[in-house]
Amino acid sequence: MKTILTITGSDSTGGSGLQADIRTISALGGQAVSAVTSITMQNTLGIQAFYDLPPEIVRGQIEAVINDFQPEIVKVGMVRNVGTLAAIVATLTKYRPRYVIYDPIVTSSNGERLMSNDVLAQVLRELLPLCSIVIFRDSDAKAAFASAVPPSKALFVKDLTQHGYSNSFSSALAVYLAENDDMERAVDQAKEYIRTLISRNRNLQGRSSQLYDEFNELVRSNFRTNRDVSFYADCMNVTPRYLAQVTHRITGLSPKAIIDRQLASALGRQLTTTRDTIQEIAYSFGFTSQAQFSKFFKKETGFSPTLYRRNSGRSPKSRQ
Repeated sequence: MKTILTITGSDSTGGSGLQADIRTISALGGQAVSAVTSITMQNTLGIQAFYDLPPEIVRGQIEAVINDFQPEIVKVGMVRNVGTLAAIVATLTKYRPRYVIYDPIVTSSNGERLMSNDVLAQVLRELLPLCSIVIFRDSDAKAAFASAVPPSKALFVKDLTQHGYSNSFSSALAVYLAENDDMERAVDQAKEYIRTLISRNRNLQGRSSQLYDEFNELVRSNFRTNRDVSFYADCMNVTPRYLAQVTHRITGLSPKAIIDRQLASALGRQLTTTRDTIQEIAYSFGFTSQAQFSKFFKKETGFSPTLYRRNSGRSPKSRQ
């Protein structure tokens, strides 16, 4: 069993990053050892935050496994700062594995920029000369690296933009390369492995649509008495932040905007279909005063309640 070292970031969904590398290497019969460069806080809606491990910790992880296992193949993925890059370059230069596979992660599958310009410049100068092959999974990576990589070391593979497929391809390539010591054959086998994954449609899916529908149903039932986003998040057992990610991904609106829109729509119906005074409507919807109601309604619709009622084509007798 060949040992393969993966140096990359952690994905808390398990769909890409370190977790996907280990899963693929193990599934294909290899032994995976690892060094974590960054810990991500993410879900199927994207990455919320990063914690980049200190460079000395990254270097310590790499040296610990290299000293013990002597892996001949190293795969490098997410590198987000120049200190970490320097640590990786130093250890690769010192221990000289037979193959270094680099899968540059310039942007995430959701289009988020993950590599700064200073890191990119150092990669071009320091890391690329150590690489046996560089995998381009999207146009951003190709544009950033293609001119600096000899054609014999450059590999652009279609169908790797889906979350985690690039990790699976590069890890499969590492395993097949360990078995065959033949780059061309290993590339063909890795491509076939990816085609199998695509046919199985293994892409991780979240529950955004389900939560969005549940949120809207809760709003319809509770907007008259509760307009606090935390209330709805608690009802669905999610954080307000995650709820905001869901609504923004689907509609481009915040949860508060959706609640306020529902409320404004109901207030408009009340103004145009009843003879209740504006003050009565305000109190029935939980506003503390007519002035507070008027301010909210004008912000949402662009009209004062009186003007909205007048422009509706209805002229109920006012009891104000």
